[in-house]
Amino acid sequence: MIDLSPGWQVALEAVGWIGSGVVVWSMMQQRILRLRLYNLVGCLIQVLYNGVLGVWPVVALNVVLAVVQVVNLTRLLRGRDDPATYAVAGVPADGPLLGQVLERHREDVARFQPTFTAPSRDAEAYLVMSGDEVVGCVVVHDEGDGVAQIELDYVTERYRDFTPGQFVFRRSGVLAEQGYRTVVAPSDTVDPYYGQIGFERRGDRYVLDLEPAA
Repeated sequence: MIDLSPGWQVALEAVGWIGSGVVVWSMMQQRILRLRLYNLVGCLIQVLYNGVLGVWPVVALNVVLAVVQVVNLTRLLRGRDDPATYAVAGVPADGPLLGQVLERHREDVARFQPTFTAPSRDAEAYLVMSGDEVVGCVVVHDEGDGVAQIELDYVTERYRDFTPGQFVFRRSGVLAEQGYRTVVAPSDTVDPYYGQIGFERRGDRYVLDLEPAA
């Protein structure tokens, strides 16, 4: 252990408490990416703190945990653009499966699209799956002339950092297969992310021109 002056000892102890706080805070995160990232930062702070104190078993533990988080973060970031990560399943817009998803996340949906209440009569609905887990849903209706108007684009908080909705709009090709040429996002979306996934701002809307179905 390094011999420190009282002032440095106080500062070091503060670093230790901050590291512990970051680790605890990371475990409270619902979003996977933030949990991994904050936990990595907390582990690195603990490595520094315990390394100065010479508590090597705790240093070794946090080094291992930090490596685990780096590996997991690498997999997550690589997988966010991998078509094999997600699947898109069309479901009836008035069916029980979509209804259950909307009811389960009703308050969260209202935060991002406050005017959405239920799919329109002629709406089409798609669930975004990661393995066996439903991570989001997209509801659109035909505006005519090859335009798909988004009524709802929702992603569960756990997966919100990974924008899985883009697999409905772009990578899955399901909308292009239905004959749509353009996707238009709703103008009332709170904190829209469409500019990050290839939509263009046209007036007060985000618009995506689809590639023709193969």
